[in-house]
Amino acid sequence: MRAVILASVAAGAILMAAAPGSARAQERRHEVAAPQAWSFAGPLGRFDMAAVQRGYAVYAQVCSACHSLNGMTYGDLTSIGLTDEQVRQIAAGQSVPGGVDAQGAAVMRPATAADHFRQPFASVEAAAAANNGAPPPDQSRLALVYPGGPDRIYALLTGYRPAPPGFVPTNAGAFYNPYAANFEIGMPPPLRDGQVEYADGTTATTAQEARDVTTFLAWAAQPHLAERHRLGVQVTLYLLFLAILAFILKRKVWSDVH
Repeated sequence: MRAVILASVAAGAILMAAAPGSARAQERRHEVAAPQAWSFAGPLGRFDMAAVQRGYAVYAQVCSACHSLNGMTYGDLTSIGLTDEQVRQIAAGQSVPGGVDAQGAAVMRPATAADHFRQPFASVEAAAAANNGAPPPDQSRLALVYPGGPDRIYALLTGYRPAPPGFVPTNAGAFYNPYAANFEIGMPPPLRDGQVEYADGTTATTAQEARDVTTFLAWAAQPHLAERHRLGVQVTLYLLFLAILAFILKRKVWSDVH
């Protein structure tokens, strides 16, 4: 009986050891993105709001045509330094569903600061139909949930290149990108030099646009990152003060004990 139990345990251990390897073998392949220097990285990181504003310009002028940002309202843009009037004008330039009219037909109305960002497609099915069967992902939390995070988003946006000899995409019309799953992606290169006009005069190279929109997406995913870091520093300093106070008190209480 003991031999049977040991054999069962050994077999289970082999299966558990083999499972991760099998899962890894089935994972979709892609290159690992090179680490980038981000202002928001690390325990004391904070967002460069000028870059966040430029990144919003890239999203608004390029990405919003296909990608939703369901987690944000137009009013949230005041947190990146835009004024209430600027936000009002941005929102008013967008149309959102406004219910139905007296005949029951759907109507649209200008958005307000309280409205969530406009949906680029009427439904998931419409999004899939317009993008070779694959609806573009929502970008609200993309920087957090996308494997590789901001580094890979930036690498993906700047990584389009001619396919190597012998490479055959599994999906017709796909583009070669070493940072995409299986090295191919249905989205054509979204950025190019001079595609976006920056209000602060920054030269809009492809790399600059990619870095800025990645920073904006990182902010959209964690808009309160700086506040959390600030609170963490305050808590750490408070605990350090308590530790020093406890040490001094201990020395005083036990000072007469030899």
